[in-house]
Amino acid sequence: METIQYNNFSLALSLFILLDPFGNIPTFIAILKNLPTRRQLIVIMRELSLALVIIILFAFLGRPLLNFLRVGQETILISGGLILFMIALKMIFPKKTEDFFGGTINMEEEPFIVPLAIPLIAGPSVLAAVMIYSHQEDVSTLITAICIAWILATLILFSVPFLKRIIGVRGVAAGARLMGLVLTLISVQMFLDGISIFINK
Repeated sequence: METIQYNNFSLALSLFILLDPFGNIPTFIAILKNLPTRRQLIVIMRELSLALVIIILFAFLGRPLLNFLRVGQETILISGGLILFMIALKMIFPKKTEDFFGGTINMEEEPFIVPLAIPLIAGPSVLAAVMIYSHQEDVSTLITAICIAWILATLILFSVPFLKRIIGVRGVAAGARLMGLVLTLISVQMFLDGISIFINK
């Protein structure tokens, strides 16, 4: 039982960091700024719910797909560690761009699925991580971790209309960098675990 609880906690923490609620706050504020506060809350909950469905779908598809490709556990750990490490570096040292995927954001229209649900919440990094974890963990453990991480991220993003007034833009940026630092530690440990399995194989 203790092992299961530890897995839930560690998986939930890594997924929560990948969801990057602190880093997404500025973009949520910018995209939703023209909507009334009540409508902002409705849109945030709708987009987060859609993102949760997509992430869970990938949790169920991940294990069969990796088994079909005959990918070993050590390969998953090493490649997953490298991917998470690169994502962590981007969180710690973000590029100064006007938007998050090279295009333009229409601030006048209410968003639907894109860009809030995808790629901000259910982005490539989260979906790739879920597929990797699905090969390592029991599905029920993974789903529990996803739900815990989603609830925590939802609580933070649901406060977007009010959070900017409390901590300001600098506080949001500091939180995103702190999450990136923790993700760096997780990614390095995953990489070392993969190397250890490969050496002892």
